[in-house]
Amino acid sequence: MRVLVSGSSGFIGKALSGYLSERGCEIVPLMRTSASFGTTVWRAAGSATLDDFDACVHLAGEPLAGKRWSPEKRQKILLSRTIGTASLAASLAGLLRPPPVFLSASAVGFYGNRGEELLDEGSPSGKGFLPQVCEEWEKACRYISDRGSRVISTRFGLVLGPGGGILKDLIPLYRIGLCGRLGPGSQWLSWIALFDLCAAIDFLLRTPSIHGPVNLVSPHAVRQKEFCVTLAKALHRPALCHVPAWALRLFKGKMADELLLASARAVPKKLCASGFQFKYPELIEALKKSLH
Repeated sequence: MRVLVSGSSGFIGKALSGYLSERGCEIVPLMRTSASFGTTVWRAAGSATLDDFDACVHLAGEPLAGKRWSPEKRQKILLSRTIGTASLAASLAGLLRPPPVFLSASAVGFYGNRGEELLDEGSPSGKGFLPQVCEEWEKACRYISDRGSRVISTRFGLVLGPGGGILKDLIPLYRIGLCGRLGPGSQWLSWIALFDLCAAIDFLLRTPSIHGPVNLVSPHAVRQKEFCVTLAKALHRPALCHVPAWALRLFKGKMADELLLASARAVPKKLCASGFQFKYPELIEALKKSLH
């Protein structure tokens, strides 16, 4: 299988490219030629054409975490996912033979802050900036869907793996005892081990019956306070700190409410119904794997 991968140099992209390569796929990085997503032209590394690929996995996008969500940051987040995805989908749709499978990243941020509600792929979008971004992000795939390609929108939970992602920032803080519960701590956190995410994407690419949105999360979401205690346990450190919601809002603005305090209890209904087997469904095992 020949697979185009955008965002192949990122935390998830590197791991996925390696995983697929080990399973016999030929991975070709997908590059964009402009820093502005509004004028993006996509090309395959080392190739003059985007033709003759069996699948495209689209992971590129402006990072959500890190900087406070200024108006400029919000625009980059939105445009990188909507215009960037639409331009790629349109480019592939214009080929004589578009790739039969187009898998584009999305996020459980699609659901917004939903409290105790169980969220599967049939649940409606929520309210707020992130749900709006995710909904428009997924709609941007319509160009290639209209050409008959099987389109999958993978709604990622928090990805836990070695060398990157949120753990890269959290582990140093936990090692010196400076992290713990955020806000009330009762909010649900949907997560997935990096290995299971890569295995799930491979499974989706090879399973013709699956299309549309797919939650890429462990079957066992946890409350935020449980996540903190479990990570501290894995690092043999106490989780004594508590950052109140007002402090998060003071330093992070609206990002605090949508990324750190929102509750999303997503379940992988489609994956489980299709027979996918998680290797690291429990948080403690996923964290131990991520620390080695």
